[in-house]
Amino acid sequence: QVHLAESGGGTVQAGGSLRLSCAASGSASGSTSSDYCMAWFRQVPGKEREGVAIIDQGGNQNYVDSVKGRFAISADNAIHTVYLEMTNLKPEDTGVYYCATSRGFLDSPLLPGEYTYWGHGAEVTVSS
Repeated sequence: QVHLAESGGGTVQAGGSLRLSCAASGSASGSTSSDYCMAWFRQVPGKEREGVAIIDQGGNQNYVDSVKGRFAISADNAIHTVYLEMTNLKPEDTGVYYCATSRGFLDSPLLPGEYTYWGHGAEVTVSS
């Protein structure tokens, strides 16, 4: 079992910045944090959960088009934590942000169905 805990959400004005953190604990026997693909998703009421950013086992990153150039995902495997640095925030970035992880290679890492473990979410509100 892997447990994920997000922190760092809050309210910010448009153009501002926030950094989300996701601390992971527990793991399948014999595995390390470098075995896992980590991702951030977000969701607003009435809409499907959307993949925002992923970082795979090799450190490769991928982003949804709407956040490219504004968001950056990073991971510190030594402390089992993944971050999402969000800059130049826009009102449409508002939502609940979830951290997710799954072991092994993922065919479509920006799709929520690929992930096994989820955090409880952190609210981000961007006011205009």
